[in-house]
Amino acid sequence: MFRRNSLIVAGALVAAGLTIPIGAAVAEPGPTAQEQAAAQAPAGDPPAGLVQAMQRDLGLNADQARTRLANEDRATRSEARLRGRLGNRFAGSWLAGPDAKLVVATTDSAAKSDIAAEGAEAKVVRHPYAKLVSAKNALDRAASKAPKTAPVWYVDVQNNSVVVLSSEPAAAEKFVAASGLDSSIVRVEKSSEQPQTYYDLRGGDAYYIGSGSRCSIGFPVTRGTTQGFVTAGHCGNTGASTSGSNRVAQGTFQGSSFPGNDYAWVAANSSWTAQPYVNQNGGNLTVRGSTQALVGASICRSGSTTGWHCGTVQQHNTSVTYSQGTVSGVTRTSVCAEPGDSGGSFISGDQAQGVTSGGSGNCSSGGTTYYQPVNEILSVYGLTLKTPGSNPGPTAGPTTGPTTGPTTPPNPGGTWKTYTSYTAGSTVTYGGATYRCLQSHTSLPGWEPPNVPALWQRI
Repeated sequence: MFRRNSLIVAGALVAAGLTIPIGAAVAEPGPTAQEQAAAQAPAGDPPAGLVQAMQRDLGLNADQARTRLANEDRATRSEARLRGRLGNRFAGSWLAGPDAKLVVATTDSAAKSDIAAEGAEAKVVRHPYAKLVSAKNALDRAASKAPKTAPVWYVDVQNNSVVVLSSEPAAAEKFVAASGLDSSIVRVEKSSEQPQTYYDLRGGDAYYIGSGSRCSIGFPVTRGTTQGFVTAGHCGNTGASTSGSNRVAQGTFQGSSFPGNDYAWVAANSSWTAQPYVNQNGGNLTVRGSTQALVGASICRSGSTTGWHCGTVQQHNTSVTYSQGTVSGVTRTSVCAEPGDSGGSFISGDQAQGVTSGGSGNCSSGGTTYYQPVNEILSVYGLTLKTPGSNPGPTAGPTTGPTTGPTTPPNPGGTWKTYTSYTAGSTVTYGGATYRCLQSHTSLPGWEPPNVPALWQRI
């Protein structure tokens, strides 16, 4: 088990994050009236601080930043519809160029017209997305045999392959061959990257673990009437106590997973209240949901060491090997970070994305940082992301994980569908019951309403 006291003595500072495997796609019908109305709704004016950070870190002017955010918002909804319609012909998606043009890959050239009808660019490729994920999962299963010189691998949808980064390509190629994978789907790239964790109730603010090691709050959450926040798993073990940036007693880790995953949640005491904000250079950026951003989307990070920095999403479903072990399912970004930023917020527009895990480089010369996707954390612990208007539900004590397995009824029926964008407050039927959406998201296989109480409330 990873021992944090040894790192505290050494003065190490760390942080962590995670993501959810998407799985096989299924065919879905066209957009609903609700989706069409949402697609036509004007995007809200982004906060000035967000636009300024994008200008600084992405080299955009103010108008370009606003245009990009609006395009990213529309593309997210279009991509969800196309993913569902294409089913097993879907081969990945990303945003390209300064205006964030949606590109959707498919293995079926006949699908190009459907993709174009959504205003997206079609790219015909060899391997379906499900095959790429399967290959990457095979490397994950062999992670213990990976050479230390090959610490990163991920699904690269833009090049329709799985990539292994290594400072010694020959050793990495032997690792790939030993996994039994088809060499046509995996490529090795030479890289000097050596990620490390950043270990030392507003997202991005500092908190202290035990006698003084420091991390950053990811996102404020609630579970029943309990207030708290999500953060990186390597920041503390279950049962560890925390204090806030003001050194006032704050709460206790209720659950923690690292390595393998890199997520945790802290239940706060009655002196602390969860707010729907991320620290944006001292101001408040409102969090309104947790719809996953596409590859190529702009994304910003808030942390207690380096504050607010932006970049782009590079790859989802990445595996990273730290000195303590391999963490799978994180997202790779071009955002910089430094020790003490661990656990802090990653946000795209006003949508929560994940908590800072680790990376390489710094905010003076630039770097690469990984985050653990927030939706998996919410699902695992039965948490609700704090957003405007969200209120604590019936009393429920803290938990270290799901108390029961999925409860999908046979032949459920109803109006709920996968790969559909739902907004907070909308209702669906599933398995003979009605559910209200608690936070905006795009539905995925396995996220049926009875399985994810963080996203749906039975009414």
